[in-house]
Amino acid sequence: MYKAVFHIDGDSPYSQSTARTDTEIRLWCNDHCDLLYVTGERQEDVIAQVRSEVGVHEQLSDDEGQVVVTEACLEEGVGNYIKPYLVANNCLLLPPWQYQDGMKVVRVLALDPANLSSFYRDISADYSVFVESKQELAKAESETPVFSMKSHLPKLTDRQREVFLTAHECGYYEIPRDITTTEIADVVGIGRRTVEHHLRRAEEKLADTFATHL
Repeated sequence: MYKAVFHIDGDSPYSQSTARTDTEIRLWCNDHCDLLYVTGERQEDVIAQVRSEVGVHEQLSDDEGQVVVTEACLEEGVGNYIKPYLVANNCLLLPPWQYQDGMKVVRVLALDPANLSSFYRDISADYSVFVESKQELAKAESETPVFSMKSHLPKLTDRQREVFLTAHECGYYEIPRDITTTEIADVVGIGRRTVEHHLRRAEEKLADTFATHL
């Protein structure tokens, strides 16, 4: 299987909402609505435009962005202008779609690399397109902002993260332990009691998070 990433300059409202901003949208289409993950400095501006186009049914935030469930599917109003080119060239879209810099970014799959070339030839005759990458895949890929492990992890301070990762990498959690808190303090460059305080706080946050999922 082969994959190519295309940036397509279409007229989608989602594309338009990211023009001249650093904000990006990832989209999973569900026929009756869209699931969006919005990141960047101007998230609220982009979401405001999304709300005006298709409506926002639900909105949740994490440390990096916002998950948005729209009230309607964008394709119902404007159509999927890429679909005819996919069908004609026996290609598939690999979700999520992405919108950035005013363009729609799609990952297109094909069993024959020639189909990717013909897809590019056909769609570039009608739209401005550039190819970001093209490669052979050993396995399929997937992404989701809702069930990713990162979205559920607690927020550690920089020092808590440094001390915890140092302890883990140096064998503090092995049985028997390969390193003491005094030795961790020497590695990190802070006092033993401070190391133990940061470890306890990091462990408490991690334990509280995982306990809710057990």
